[in-house]
Amino acid sequence: MSEKIVTACVLIIGNEILSGRTRDANLAFLGERLNALGIRLMEARVVPDQDEVIIVTLNEVRRRFDYVFTTGGIGPTHDDITAECVARAFGVPLIQHPEARAILEAHYPPGELNQARLRMADTPEGATLIENPVSKAPGFQIGNVFVMAGIPSIMQAMFESLKHRLTGGEPLLTKAVAAALPESYLAPGLTAVQERYPEVEIGSYPFYRMGVFGVRLVLRAIDAGRLTAAAGEVRELVRKLGAKPEDPDEK
Repeated sequence: MSEKIVTACVLIIGNEILSGRTRDANLAFLGERLNALGIRLMEARVVPDQDEVIIVTLNEVRRRFDYVFTTGGIGPTHDDITAECVARAFGVPLIQHPEARAILEAHYPPGELNQARLRMADTPEGATLIENPVSKAPGFQIGNVFVMAGIPSIMQAMFESLKHRLTGGEPLLTKAVAAALPESYLAPGLTAVQERYPEVEIGSYPFYRMGVFGVRLVLRAIDAGRLTAAAGEVRELVRKLGAKPEDPDEK
């Protein structure tokens, strides 16, 4: 009996990401860390700071995936609406979390905890806080949804604080093979390898460097033996086509 695949989705919230003013640096981190925990990141979506879009999207993905991680929109300004939207998605009131308020009161000097900063203590009723060791304003969890900051250093620290709450399956193992061959040369043989190893994901990623076309082939699987066997066949395919298989991760 095969082990259940544990899945996740990342919901990146913020107009600044969609406009290109800010480059997202959180997705790669989450993908790598979740995989190490045996959780497959299956989808990522970027949505604007619009309440109805956030609510509809969140309700869709939290029902489809085992875990949902949101980044962005939990700061002190008017456009930080993630907490309110999550509360509405779950159909619960938005409250000022007493523990979150106490954390902020202990962090800010007397007189500096204004109403704007107090907004960072707002969570859906019933939420559990996520520790923020960097800037103290916590994230929160409700159901299978984990709400975190968008600033990468803070998001990463929050993830380290919450990862013990996650239950994953077997992590995906990866092998990569690079070759100075056009992708089309490999296509027929690669299809045959994929058919022989349906449990191994094989991705083909072409590149063009210094006037040479090439391809990076990435193989992923839970079973180490089947992964090694499939990678061996891919290397042999590259050799038969007159090229040298290389390990791109050793460069």
